[in-house]
Amino acid sequence: MKRYKQNQIDKLAEILKKDGTISVPTDTVYGVCSRVNSIRAHDNLVKIKNRPFDKLFPIMCADEEQIKSIAIVDEKTERLIHNFMPGPVTLILEKRQGLPEYVNNGGATIAVRMATSKPLEELIRKTGSPVFMSSANRSGEQICSNLDEIEKACPALDAMMEGSVSFGMASTIIDCTSEMVKILRTGPISMEQIMEVLKK
Repeated sequence: MKRYKQNQIDKLAEILKKDGTISVPTDTVYGVCSRVNSIRAHDNLVKIKNRPFDKLFPIMCADEEQIKSIAIVDEKTERLIHNFMPGPVTLILEKRQGLPEYVNNGGATIAVRMATSKPLEELIRKTGSPVFMSSANRSGEQICSNLDEIEKACPALDAMMEGSVSFGMASTIIDCTSEMVKILRTGPISMEQIMEVLKK
């Protein structure tokens, strides 16, 4: 499986544009991704992960503007975006009307992250679409901690981006769809930090 350096973004973006799937380093764990604006790309990622179709993929965006193009962002959500993104946090938001059903199985919400490095941001921009982003592993198995493990667990990937991860633990998931925010999964960002920002 071909491994690309972080200065070879153009080649990786071309793979994604052709509905391919690749592994990338994020700030939390290694991830696998495909472009959002193709059902074929989505289904390829499902197969590689061996993931149930009803289990939704988080979506990684290049910036706040891209998040607002697919999700409803209110005042409290905007505060969280400005204080914690890019960073190890996933926000559950109400989706915008018009998103294809395969993106979230027709549900009312989506999970969004913001690109956690310049190479990832550039990759998403050059692909021309946000990307489905999931941890690098087969569904239900341990998350891979290096490229060799990823290649063994997900041999059908089209390519890999070299690089390292920092936190080594999954992002904090925050549900922003009701008046009071809720943490659905603990991670590097604590509830205390979140409440401090929302009190300002």
